[in-house]
Formats: sequence, structure tokens, C-alpha cells
Amino acid sequence: MPTDPGPGRAGGGPALTLHGITKRYGTVTALSEVDLDIVPGEIVGLLGHNGAGKTTLMSIVAGLLRPDTGHVRVLGRDPAREPHQARRQLGLAPQELGLYMPLTVRQNLLFFAELVGLRGRTADRRIEEVAEPLGLTDLLGRRASRLSGGQQRRVHTAMALVHRPPLLLLDEPTAGVDVQTREQLLEAVRTMAAEGTAICYSTHYLPEVETLDGSVAVLNGGRLIARGTLKELVRQYGDSGIELTFSGGPPDLSLPWPVVRDGRVLRVTVDQPHLAVPQVMAALGEAAGELVNLRLVQPSLDSVFLRVTGRRYGAATEEDTP
Repeated sequence: MPTDPGPGRAGGGPALTLHGITKRYGTVTALSEVDLDIVPGEIVGLLGHNGAGKTTLMSIVAGLLRPDTGHVRVLGRDPAREPHQARRQLGLAPQELGLYMPLTVRQNLLFFAELVGLRGRTADRRIEEVAEPLGLTDLLGRRASRLSGGQQRRVHTAMALVHRPPLLLLDEPTAGVDVQTREQLLEAVRTMAAEGTAICYSTHYLPEVETLDGSVAVLNGGRLIARGTLKELVRQYGDSGIELTFSGGPPDLSLPWPVVRDGRVLRVTVDQPHLAVPQVMAALGEAAGELVNLRLVQPSLDSVFLRVTGRRYGAATEEDTP
């Protein structure tokens, strides 16, 4: 267990404040007028299709990019003007692994601990503290090159945690990992939030955000289009209905409820889908022979995302890539 509160945990106010953040790459607007606060102990699931601006946002918070307009405050500090002080208040685990493969796990963690000013027994203690919940204690003496992909991902995350920052940025930390690694990482995130760490958590796995039971911020085309707790967003945007998948093109249906066509899928929005199934099946007529799947959809984060963006999470289009 931690033996001290870590840097910057005393005092009130948001751990992270973004106000009016805009970032352009030539003619492409990666972020547009984004406002976002994250308070201590809060987990924010940062959601958006590829190209929505999630990685750009985290890079700006970490001081790796400068916004064209707007300002960032990390525990009251500006990463652009006070980069060293601000970066000591945050931990960043980007998508790309940052391990030094010839070094052992302990040496990798020690290197990053020293970068943020930890030395001697303090650094050793922090390494032991961060290794235990991530299942790395027995791997501290092993070279990074001899670790599995999931083990490397855990070490990569541990390097962002070794100085116990009050603000943590995790950019798709469970991408490509095994089930055990995913569970260890999610449990570590929950524990850190309970201890007061503010966490911005980007992921392509919606069930992770539901499991973490934090709040949600949805980026779409560089704009923040939805923000709130999971329960608030599901109550406001979550649709229930019937989803019908056909072997070919869906038929035209005459129903008293909204019907949306998406490729081979028809989505019928209705408050009590289980009661509407008989009427939907009757409306299909001969087209029922082309039906390959019928699914009842209950309000969920997936239905929220579909409602606010018009696409299912992970459904890529050409606009997703700048």
C-alpha cells in the first residue's frame, strides 16, 4: 500500500482543466473548442472513433503538443509554460510501448522514477508498491525482451504510475492484452481512483468503461459532444429497441416506431421491445425468411454512443482518418 500521498494531492479544485482547446493540422481540425474538467478520484472514460481527437487531447495535456487556442491546467499548472512542474503531476501511458527491451523490469521502472526526481529508497519503495497490484513483483528481475505482450503492457502502465501522480492519462491501456492483464489493469485503475487519482481512460472497449462505473466524455470529429456519468447519459440518450439482421438488403417496414437502416441491419426504436416483437415480425411478411438474427437492445453505453454519433463504437469510416 502507498506510504505517502504522492505529489500534488493536497488542496481542492480539478486535477485537470481544459478550456476552449482547439488544435489543427493544416486544414484538419483535430480538436475544436473542447472544455473538460476531471476532479480528484474521478475516472473519465474518453470515447471516440479513430481520428476523433483522443490521442491529440492527451498529448496536449501531457505538454507534448501545444493547442492553437485555449488553455490547459494540470493541478493549476500550465504544461506549456511550466512543463517540468506539470509533468511531475501527471503520468502518461500512451498507446505505443515505451520499454527499453535490454533492461529488466526493475531497471525500466527505476529509470522512469529517476526522471521524475525519485532516488534511493524512495524509488525502490515506489517500484515495489506499483509492481504488486499489477502482478509484476516476480518479474522485476526479468528483461523486458523476455516478457509476454500482456506483461510488457503492464510494465508500460507501471512506468506511468511509479511516482503516484495525481493525474493519470491511459491511452488504450488494454489494447491487445489477455483477459488476466485486462482485469489487473482495471482493478489497478479502480484502486488508484479510490485513493484520489484523477484518471482519463481512453479505450475501444465499452464494457471496460461500464465496469469502471465512472463518467464519460465522447469526442466526435474533434468536438466534445456528450459528458456526464454513465447513468446520466444512459438516461438521457440510451435507446431501447429491436435490431434485425438480414442475409441481404433489409425490407421497407411500416411501423409506428422509428426505423433506421444500416447496411444489412434494421434498428427499431421502441420503449418496450419485447412487447413489440410480434408486430415487427408481422410487418416483415415474406421478408422474415431473410432474417438471420433478432436482438432486443436495452439502454446501454453502446446505445448512447450510437445515438450521439450516429455510428456504433468501432464502426470506422473514411472521415475517421485525417
